[in-house]
Amino acid sequence: MRQKIAILGSTGSIGRSTLDVASAMESEFEVVALSAHRKIDLLAEQTRRFKPRYVAITDGVPLDAFKALVPEFGGRCLQGAQSLVELATLDEVDIVVCAVVGAAGLPAALAAASKGRRLAIANKEPLVIAGRLLTEAAKKSGTALLPIDSEHSAVFQALQAGRPDEVKRIILTASGGPFRNASRQEMNNAGVTEALAHPTWSMGPKITVDSATMMNKALEVIEAVWLFGLSPDKIDVLIHPESVVHSMVEFIDGSIMAQLGTPDMKVPIQYALTWPKRAKGLAQGLALEKLKQLNFQAPDPDKFRSLVLGFQVAQTAGSAPVVFNAANEAAVSAFLEGRIRLGRIVELIEDCLNAHSVRQDLTLDGLLEIDAWARRYVLTRLGQNKTAHMAKV
Repeated sequence: MRQKIAILGSTGSIGRSTLDVASAMESEFEVVALSAHRKIDLLAEQTRRFKPRYVAITDGVPLDAFKALVPEFGGRCLQGAQSLVELATLDEVDIVVCAVVGAAGLPAALAAASKGRRLAIANKEPLVIAGRLLTEAAKKSGTALLPIDSEHSAVFQALQAGRPDEVKRIILTASGGPFRNASRQEMNNAGVTEALAHPTWSMGPKITVDSATMMNKALEVIEAVWLFGLSPDKIDVLIHPESVVHSMVEFIDGSIMAQLGTPDMKVPIQYALTWPKRAKGLAQGLALEKLKQLNFQAPDPDKFRSLVLGFQVAQTAGSAPVVFNAANEAAVSAFLEGRIRLGRIVELIEDCLNAHSVRQDLTLDGLLEIDAWARRYVLTRLGQNKTAHMAKV
């Protein structure tokens, strides 16, 4: 029987790549549910092609506007943020691919894990914001949390070479982004065009900016703590500009296991869908004979301040990662709108962290309350939200 997939965020880059994988492996997978925020034209095109039974639009776009684009659609249309939870908990769904940008996908991810659905996580926020809640829910239901991002997929694969107690450390690799060779001043004063000029990967604007500041790697450190049950002191980050080695695991006997491949997100997506089996790949194979060299270097902590903060936040845990992530999202939005320089992002994040009193063992509602506070705090610092209070929360 074909595995039935719900793709939350089907119009984003990860969602589109997941549909490419599902299309190439249609004898193995059936797409039964799709969701989009506001790109209804693309959602309509995907609906015509894959014929899902359920479609959800999380923005306020009228459902009639979507139905007019696909009059032949006979399935069920849902709307609003809660629709993601409905899709994630459908009885006929086997695998939920969570590729929703930001914290919006968190309730759906938690619901899917609680329901026992295999959860393939592409966005960092569920584990960063609610790693304890999510891993506890998955453990209780007996389901698997499978990473889609290339670095954690590489670690997940390499870890299979040994036992958990044999792991000395994991090494997350980073391309270094567009400012790998830039000075700290050049990076801090960069504009949107420069920050979006990623040398290796083609991604959405938010994650591309995160790569430029290495905030993406900071968030990945926090994710790794929960995904692999490791303390932050067992996690390292190295800049690897070739983006061939996607991450590594060093074992206590000195052996290092690395996962290599072309920079194509279809590889980790496919593995998350087919695990524990492997299938013929869609991505172009890696021509080892053409590789001239592989370079690795430690990131500059003065230039990539967000990475330093990420390790501190991972160690603090509790509500600190919530504030860290939310403040970054608000600051990156301001940057993409051209209202602040790149270096101001990390300044706002650190300011927000300093204004927060960390709390432990929060419920989902409590985490979301702090998430909202952190966003308001950043807006206030930017002079956009006169009503948001500045007191510690």
